[in-house]
Amino acid sequence: MSIYTKTGDRGKTSLFELDPKKRNRVSKSSLRIEAIGSIDEANSYLGIASFYTKVRKTKSFISQIQTELFQIGGILSKAPLQIHESSVQLLEKQIDEFEQSLPPLKNFLLPQGTESAVHIMYARSLVRRAERAVVALSQKEAVPLEVLKYLNRLSDYLFMVFRAENSKAKESETLWMGKKS
Repeated sequence: MSIYTKTGDRGKTSLFELDPKKRNRVSKSSLRIEAIGSIDEANSYLGIASFYTKVRKTKSFISQIQTELFQIGGILSKAPLQIHESSVQLLEKQIDEFEQSLPPLKNFLLPQGTESAVHIMYARSLVRRAERAVVALSQKEAVPLEVLKYLNRLSDYLFMVFRAENSKAKESETLWMGKKS
């Protein structure tokens, strides 16, 4: 099978359909394809961020997250897949563990610190962008609530990984204090 099919040369692509004869072609600029692409972008960058991550448990968990993001891409492509509430709960459990080991936060933080931390923070911002794209899609078409919940929790998880990476390296957090007039 060739990697190129030439079927997208005119700016359209197909979504999942069991029967290939029923496949609809949609514009690559549609909200659905924008959401799928944003998920793919976040997933790809998580691979980079994982490369720099120092904590083996986090590296392993990011690999699991990447699998879930592929699942979400499939869901958005209309494949008969789902994200379970247990995936959201697992992210919450990881967040809770980080919160127990880090000092309470009372200010916003600037995205600074170690190489691994800033890569994680950039991945978090890409997840937020993907979440916005999926929310925009959900305002026009049905999107499972678990997908929205998962993306929201994922950005929280990545924020906590950012903090943990800096903490592990004994890098102080840079608080944003606001600009004084």
